[in-house]
Amino acid sequence: MNTQNLLDAAEALVAAARRHGADSADAVGRGSIARGVGVRLGALEDVDSSENVEVGLRAFVGRRSASVSSADLSPAGIEALAERAVAMARLAPEDPYAGLAAVEALAKGPFPDLGIADHADPSPEELRETALAVEEAARAVAGVTNSEGGSASATRAAAALATSTGFAALYHGTAYSIGVSVIAGEGEAMQRDYAMRSARHLSDLPGAEVIGRLAGERTVARLAPAATAGGPMPVVFANRVSASIVGHLLGAMGAPQIARKASFLAGREGAALFAPGIRVVEDPLRPRGIASRPFDGEGVPCAPRVLVEDGRVTGWLTNVASAAQLSLPLTGHASRGTGGAPGVGASNVDLLAGDASFDELIADIEDGILVDYLIGQGVNMVTGDYSRGAAGRRIVKGRVEGPVAGFTIAGNLLDMFASLRAANDLETWRPVNAPSLRVDGMTVAGG
Repeated sequence: MNTQNLLDAAEALVAAARRHGADSADAVGRGSIARGVGVRLGALEDVDSSENVEVGLRAFVGRRSASVSSADLSPAGIEALAERAVAMARLAPEDPYAGLAAVEALAKGPFPDLGIADHADPSPEELRETALAVEEAARAVAGVTNSEGGSASATRAAAALATSTGFAALYHGTAYSIGVSVIAGEGEAMQRDYAMRSARHLSDLPGAEVIGRLAGERTVARLAPAATAGGPMPVVFANRVSASIVGHLLGAMGAPQIARKASFLAGREGAALFAPGIRVVEDPLRPRGIASRPFDGEGVPCAPRVLVEDGRVTGWLTNVASAAQLSLPLTGHASRGTGGAPGVGASNVDLLAGDASFDELIADIEDGILVDYLIGQGVNMVTGDYSRGAAGRRIVKGRVEGPVAGFTIAGNLLDMFASLRAANDLETWRPVNAPSLRVDGMTVAGG
């Protein structure tokens, strides 16, 4: 994959759109080369290799705009795409807020080296050996009876952006992952679980044996789950699932959702949502960060930012349209693919660790639940109402006891934020991270 071709195609699309009558335009290019191997029960199950290249054009005629995309990067394909986009834009409804970022708001190079591209290029044979090793380690755990498969993959990707206001840049990165899912028990008593890990650099991945053993131990720990009594009680979200709570916060902080009054945080900017001391930070420039990027989907520079300071939300995440609608500054959070208008998204977000260890966090819980597996997407982002299926273990007199499953946890995110307490077991390898989080007063409905 020639990454320069992506930028050349994006710039050519913008120029073609202007020739066909667009007042302004921007274009994105995305390309990837991915290779993956899957095994099951020690045998090769599938080998995937793909190479994808796509460009997208957004053309403006006055306050009207349209977006189109294509995998055809030929001169004729670019010309046809631009002509179609401009013709569609002339027929689109007017949007008083959509547009390109002002020239003075655009990122200026040279951009920092984020260390997100590795030179490692594992062969299919090496990926197969890794997939076999992770599955073998999981199956070696006593009590594991079957496997849903192990996998290993390597991806190299690039993203380019060009605008009619003079911005033109690209960045590229790599991602490597390993994972395995296994089964313990037999018949109706079967339980399943998994473990996986991703990293920008191959050398940053834990060994396959570590991931495999973790998957096996997690699965065996689910055997013979008991029912749990219902009612209000403390719920502790283990650090493997706690980032989902932060994800709901980020979704509600999106300025497009605020503008549409489709967020339970509307009208709460600056409000004390969390206990004092809770901090949520973002660092899109984190070296080797899994979601690091130098500029956003509209060419605005990305920069570290505190999203929650001492329990208070510091502001909303904007793109050009939502910033214009709400009279807010641009924050470098525009996110987009090759089709459609930009949305918003954050990069490398951490709810910072607290002072208490996990054991200290649960020490005074007489009867509670440790959740380490979540099911479904039962969250109303307009009201903040929260209800999800879950599995995990009981907490009895400050100690983690046997497994429980088939129950539902419910509450409201505003109430959950207000009572949230954080342990000190933060890990930062995901795009969004959080330590184990304790939330008192949630409603548990037993299965």
